[in-house]
Amino acid sequence: MDTKKKINRKISVAPMMDCTDRHDRFFLRLMSKNVMLYSEMVATKSAIHGDRKKILSFSEEEKPLALQVGGSDKKELAEVAKIAEDMGYDEININLGCPSKKVQKNKFGACLMKEPDLVADCINSMVNSCNIPVTAKTRIGFDNTEDFNYLNNFINKMKVAGTKTFILHARKAILSGLTPKQNLNIPKLNYDMVYNIKKENHDLEIIINGGISKIDEINSHLKFCDGVMIGRSIYQNPYSLVEIEKKIFKTKNNPTREQVVEKLLKYLDREVKLGTKVNHIMRHTVGLYHGQIGSKEWKRYLSDNMMARDSDFQKAKYIMTIVQNNEKANQANI
Repeated sequence: MDTKKKINRKISVAPMMDCTDRHDRFFLRLMSKNVMLYSEMVATKSAIHGDRKKILSFSEEEKPLALQVGGSDKKELAEVAKIAEDMGYDEININLGCPSKKVQKNKFGACLMKEPDLVADCINSMVNSCNIPVTAKTRIGFDNTEDFNYLNNFINKMKVAGTKTFILHARKAILSGLTPKQNLNIPKLNYDMVYNIKKENHDLEIIINGGISKIDEINSHLKFCDGVMIGRSIYQNPYSLVEIEKKIFKTKNNPTREQVVEKLLKYLDREVKLGTKVNHIMRHTVGLYHGQIGSKEWKRYLSDNMMARDSDFQKAKYIMTIVQNNEKANQANI
């Protein structure tokens, strides 16, 4: 009997290095209760031998939450999968899409697309070591390989190994000659490849990722895929999660930006008393007023106060008043 619980992955926020840490995830959860959240990628050796509390800890408010892991040693991956389960993560996800040189050197990420049998062994070990879902995030190809049959065979090997959920970044990875940032833009998007994978594999959960930001785009992709994963646009404009809650999940009584900040300030007070630096939390809020009349004042305030040594962020309420007044004036002129 399958004991792995069902997770709603209709909309998820992508794992992003230096972005989706526990403070950012808490912040995002203030705006959305329904999206699936993912950790930054954690290397197996760091998870096993590092400061586990610092690297892997999270608050219950962040759930549902997946741990994304990078590695290619099946014993280490199995151990991390068990650690993730024991710590209360809802899912363990293996990174098969990161193209950075450092990641390749350590033999994980997108370079593993070249070794489907190894990946299948790794996934099988993970599946057999835990009772939470094991999922995979991968590109649709690498270097000169962008072929449906190759990708479909790769996915089917992982399916046989025991995973049923695949997040497909609809770009191939260029393993040499491009930076990770360039790999997010230069390889062309190929959404049809992802659609065709779902069409061929009705029994698998296929999540599409890459270049998606607007509600109409989300709805369009949901006609062909089981879910949509959004990355950079959420980090740049986190309050867009509220629109997703309203229009995708039909959630009512969503928080205002001011309510989000007020709750975050309470979290800030608590965390600073535990030794967290103010900027480790507030850096994630730069885009909160994205596209609003008062966004410049908010960014300037954060810039001036980001390195504060304590949690005296009550001045933020003054900035929120400026933003609110500007927004009201803007609405009155429409």
